Amino acid sequence: CNLGRSAVLLFSAGLTSYADCLASGNGGQSGYLRVRYPNHRNESGRSMSVGLTQSARAGNKFDARAIEWQGHRMKLLLAVLAAWGLCAGAPSHRFVCTDYTQGKVFVVAEDGQVEWSYDAPDANDIWLLPNGNLLFNTGHGVKEVTHDKRVVFSYESTSEIYACQWLPNGNTFIGECNSGRLLEVSPSGNIVKEVRLLPAGEDGGHAYMRNARRLANGNYLVCHYGGKAVREYDSEGKLVREIPVPGGPHSAIRLPNGNTLIAGADSGGAAARVFEVSPTGETVWSVSGDELPGVSLKFMSGLQRLPNGNTVMSNWLGHGNLGKVPHLIEVTPDKKVVWTFADKSTM
Repeated sequence: CNLGRSAVLLFSAGLTSYADCLASGNGGQSGYLRVRYPNHRNESGRSMSVGLTQSARAGNKFDARAIEWQGHRMKLLLAVLAAWGLCAGAPSHRFVCTDYTQGKVFVVAEDGQVEWSYDAPDANDIWLLPNGNLLFNTGHGVKEVTHDKRVVFSYESTSEIYACQWLPNGNTFIGECNSGRLLEVSPSGNIVKEVRLLPAGEDGGHAYMRNARRLANGNYLVCHYGGKAVREYDSEGKLVREIPVPGGPHSAIRLPNGNTLIAGADSGGAAARVFEVSPTGETVWSVSGDELPGVSLKFMSGLQRLPNGNTVMSNWLGHGNLGKVPHLIEVTPDKKVVWTFADKSTM
């Protein structure tokens, strides 16, 4: 899930309040936020408010000022997520996503309306690239497509493919499921590096590999769905580490703090969950099953850790769960649901 312009307001005091969010300035370089408390008044009888200012020098982050009123301390915390923008109340996100069941990829606006789509059979990995193009898998291949739907990169294989990644050197990383090959492919379509996790000619089957990533240190993080483990390999394919995932891992990402965030599925009747594991193997954060109030996790597939510490998770609704629960869920570190998305008619 790639975020667009959005903001989150968190109030530490249980007040009946509302927020007026006003943006101003030169090209989004500065802005102003005023939050009013209509049910709380100062000594002169006026409704109380607090203003927050933003400067581009602060890196698009607002400085929150604690305010005092009649001895009661109230703090406001404003987290600006991917890009400049504000909204009142709950967060809203512009994002890209894949619909594996229907075979499409989408760009969804902040208001939840689909603004762009493209046919992509069995797609379950997608990137919004720095140049504005979309990179995604297509069942047995990978495509990079422009906003006007021109294909500027294409790779096809006899193997199923569920993993792709744009690399800083301009190449594309691709994980082939059946063959167990980890590839780096040049923009012209030539394979410039190949790492084999299986012997040549051996078919790992449909469940051998799902999401995979090349890490900054050159290692590879691979979700072995059928093997019910996330495995890290060095640059030559030697096993470095294994993390058990009882329900089968679908996606895994290495966080800046060195921990690994994993989306687990429902294989073998296991409870779907998302969990974070330290380098020593300790689970430091997790959410699973029906733990979230009013939201049930069915088959956790994609995920993204936001700059404010929240986690966005995609809830695949196959296996008989279509239309029952949200597609996307944003949850805070203390497991509060602050945003969900569901489009039962389009997806």
